[in-house]
Amino acid sequence: MKNYFLEKDIKVFYMQADSFPDGVLAAHQKLHSLIPYSDKRKYFGISNPDKTGKIIYKAAAEELAEHEGEKLGLKTFVLKSGNYISIVIKDYQKQITAIRKAFDVLLSDPAIDPQGSCVEWYLNDTDVQCMVRLVK
Repeated sequence: MKNYFLEKDIKVFYMQADSFPDGVLAAHQKLHSLIPYSDKRKYFGISNPDKTGKIIYKAAAEELAEHEGEKLGLKTFVLKSGNYISIVIKDYQKQITAIRKAFDVLLSDPAIDPQGSCVEWYLNDTDVQCMVRLVK
């Protein structure tokens, strides 16, 4: 587990999954069908429990132009700057369950922001950084 400082807020637009975990891949596929791939754009998975404990998952992409998400008819979300704890998973597609295990470890930290989200930052085609924001 490593500390990571996100220097500035990142505004993203997203496609919400119909279910979790079964609908995650479909949400990413729908999102990517709306926008061309760009190595200048950051891609994320963002999840939070709702009031009943059900996980709400959002496949998200960084907004590169102002109001880009709105023009696509998608909702937006802001990943807040600040301190995060994180775990990088190499070759995550070969070990998908490692993402859940990483978040189990991260969520056990008593200093996490209770209003924060679980964030999967897809660094490239093979590696993902799992992150949870800290209170301070």
